[in-house]
Amino acid sequence: MEIGSRNNIATPPQPSLGKKRYGKRFWLVGGLIVGVVLLLVMLVAGIMLGAAEISPQTVFDALFNYDENVFEHLIIQTVRLPRVLAGAIVGASLAVAGAIMQGVTRNPLASPGILGVNAGAAFAVVVAVYVLGNIPLSAYAGFAMIGATVAAAVVYGLGSMGRSGATPLRLTLAGVIMTSFTSSFTTAILISDRDTLDQIRFWTVGSLAGRDFPLLTQTAPWMIVGMIGALLLARQITTISLGDDIAAGLGQNTIIVKALAALMVVCLAGGAVALAGPIGFVGLVAPHLVRFLVGVDYRWILPYSALTGALLVIGGDLVARIIIRPLELPVGVMMALIGAPFFVYLARWRVKS
Repeated sequence: MEIGSRNNIATPPQPSLGKKRYGKRFWLVGGLIVGVVLLLVMLVAGIMLGAAEISPQTVFDALFNYDENVFEHLIIQTVRLPRVLAGAIVGASLAVAGAIMQGVTRNPLASPGILGVNAGAAFAVVVAVYVLGNIPLSAYAGFAMIGATVAAAVVYGLGSMGRSGATPLRLTLAGVIMTSFTSSFTTAILISDRDTLDQIRFWTVGSLAGRDFPLLTQTAPWMIVGMIGALLLARQITTISLGDDIAAGLGQNTIIVKALAALMVVCLAGGAVALAGPIGFVGLVAPHLVRFLVGVDYRWILPYSALTGALLVIGGDLVARIIIRPLELPVGVMMALIGAPFFVYLARWRVKS
């Protein structure tokens, strides 16, 4: 008998594929739970901190034992609570919209801000205010949806011109053109008409100030529909992100899936812009941060992006409120300070690769 023969060497048992998948799913679910806890902490912090700090006990009483005769309770219920909830749903919507766009177009630079969807929605709202005069914030949603739809269609049409079709570079350039075009006309209208400027000057740079529950309840349904629809399309988006040929080979109707995905992006981005104005870079940064943790499966990318986007906007708004208090910066300015360097990094990485 040969000592040390291969037949006598015992090999350690290898974990089965099912166990590996179960372990990964366990950690991913755990990560979602941690993200929800962090979001709750940020929501409470957003209620407590601001121009004046409010104690945790007062926050608890205002939420569960509301007394309209207590000034702090009134501030929490009418100002700070709707503000942080608006920040959460706006951040989640923009992040999910960006993740969808990156998956469907296979463009790592895609987001509602980069591809001109936000700028188109904002331009439509500004034109509506200029033509119709003093309209309530609740009316912004319809015009924002129209602007987002037209902008998305024009960008995709421009990006699809030529034999190579809608390549990532063509879509990015078309988005830059759309953003520059609509932003220029938006600025021209605001400069030429003081009434329009006075009404929406803070809204145009992205702001959560003054958002209340009536406005939130009128715009949130659009974003909720977009979020649910995106989650239902998650598996199909994962397949399309691998390539149209692969998706078609697996029996997927890519045209219908892309059309439905575009509709979800319009609902998400249009609703977010109507509520808070054109806040940029959330849809770019959040999905990329998420992919480092969860990989390429959009069944996990979308919920993780929603949590990450909500945390980014609430955190950015919190910093914007306290950095120069009692004054405050628009949250859109803070997100630009965070997102612009990240965009430059992604663009340089894209060129090198």
